[in-house]
Order: sequence, then C-alpha cells, then structure tokens
Amino acid sequence: MIPIARKLRLGTMAALIGLVVGGSLVSCRDNALDDLSVEDSQVFITNYDRSINFGQYRTYSLPDSVVVTSNDRAQPSLTLAERQVVNQVAQNLTNRGFQRVGRGEKADLGVAVIRVNNVYTGVTTNPYSNYYMNYWGGGFGPGFGPGLGGFYPYYQNYYSFYQVQENYWLIEMVDLKNGPVSTGTGSNQNQLRVIFQAQVRGDGIFDEQSVNQIVNAVFNQAPYLQTGQ
Repeated sequence: MIPIARKLRLGTMAALIGLVVGGSLVSCRDNALDDLSVEDSQVFITNYDRSINFGQYRTYSLPDSVVVTSNDRAQPSLTLAERQVVNQVAQNLTNRGFQRVGRGEKADLGVAVIRVNNVYTGVTTNPYSNYYMNYWGGGFGPGFGPGLGGFYPYYQNYYSFYQVQENYWLIEMVDLKNGPVSTGTGSNQNQLRVIFQAQVRGDGIFDEQSVNQIVNAVFNQAPYLQTGQ
C-alpha cells in the first residue's frame, strides 16, 4: 500500500496538542528529565479539520498492515506490535460507531497506520573562538611568549557531521466520502483531504505491552471522532 501521508495534502487543520505526562516535571536539577518514567516521556499530538462533521461518516477502510516509512522509502510491515496497533485502532473506531469494510469495498473514511523511521544527516561548522588564541598565547608560559612570540595561530572553520533520527507512530484519516479536492494545476491537483492526524512520540511506544494503551490515549484525546449512526 502506498502511504497516504506521501500522496495526500493536509487540509485546514486546527491543532489540538496534548501532552500526556504523569507527576510533576518541576525541578531545579540539571538532570530532571532523567527521572521521567517511560509513560512520562510519551507525547500525543492530535490534529483535525474543524470544518468537518465526523458524524457524516459511517464506514472506514483500514489495511491489515502498517506502512513503515524511512526517508523516501516505504514498505508494508506487520510485526506483533504493529498488528496490535492496527487492531486497537479498529477496535476504537468500532466502539465509536464506525463500521469497518473489506478491502476494495466503498468506505467513507480511509485510515492508515504509519510507522515513521527517518534519519537525517547534516553538516555544521565549528569556528574556534578567541579563547584558544589566548590559550596558545599565554598557556605555555614565557617560553612561548605572548601570542607564540608575536604570532597568533590561525584557525579555519572545521566541518563536522551530525545525524538525527526520529521514530514515531502516525495515524491518519482521509475523506473518501466527499472525494478529492482541487489543489491547483498539474497531475496532482485532485487529492484526498486528510481530516485527522495523530502522532505518538516518546520512549516505549513500540513495545508490545504499551501499544494498546498508546492507541487508547490517542482516541481519548479525540472525542469528536464519533459517527452520527
């Protein structure tokens, strides 16, 4: 399955951001974050289109597998934890009154569970400061004299590389009932509208014993996801 996130535009979304933490984070210590539990580190971010009445939708289509995206690559996957996430998403939608339809059947909503695993590499410069000039000038005593005997070392900007990795869950819903919307000109002008999106970040979010609780927390934060039945 082609990941919905790469083919669809995000419509006018109103962000409803929730930080789910337990206990107090107030501390004067430098290592206050070291005392956070796995649950305390988890962050749930939900976005939805406030112009949408979710009561108009009755059915949804949800693939049996998860889409794993890594930079510009995507492939289906179904580990035990991923299967649990898909099943728990389906259970929550069913509990809200939505009916799941089979593959290829007409549905009001398209739902995708995506596991994002991106790695970015960047480059930065490390210019040396006057501190090092003073160090060479007087740090070795009179044998060198001030500034290495009247000369100061010249430093170029050295380059270093860094790598950033992000891993999180992404749940998206698109409007299949009302069809594509026009976004301009060109071959991609007709695209489906993303009406709901949820991100789950933090520690332990891929653990089998935690994923059900994580999905439930997302839906608890989105009471508007309810069919009119």
